[in-house]
Amino acid sequence: MLRDVFGKTFRLIGYTVQYGCIAHCAFEYLGGIVVCSGQSMEPTIQHSDIVFSENLTCHFYNIQKGDIVIAKNPTDPKSNICKRVIGLEGDKVCTSSPSDFLKTHSYVPKGHVWLEGDNLRNSTDSRCYGPVPYGLIKGRICFKVVWRLCVCYCWCEY
Repeated sequence: MLRDVFGKTFRLIGYTVQYGCIAHCAFEYLGGIVVCSGQSMEPTIQHSDIVFSENLTCHFYNIQKGDIVIAKNPTDPKSNICKRVIGLEGDKVCTSSPSDFLKTHSYVPKGHVWLEGDNLRNSTDSRCYGPVPYGLIKGRICFKVVWRLCVCYCWCEY
């Protein structure tokens, strides 16, 4: 009897580890659901919008200008950022803020990308911390999940 209990317990642990490894690989290499916070990507992505991020593109170095990506924050590695790719390595980008009178330009170094939020007045991005290493990009946003709440009212007439 004790042998049967141990056998079932170890089988359950084995299945848990197997499915845990499969889930880890799926979220690490295929993608996952992300809840975005902050106003830096408005109006494209609102605060608390739910998006799906696929990770294969960044593993194959296939990020393009205009893509919205999830990356590790260069100034705080514990948090992620959601920004649009403005420049790839070798591109010339405007490095000054929108309020500056004189515009300055620089080139994106090899192995880096230039990230900016769509809401330029309310975004901490590459204009503040410079080009972002390609290795910090975790995934590319594929689509936004839209939830529609349908409230139905019932009127009863007598």
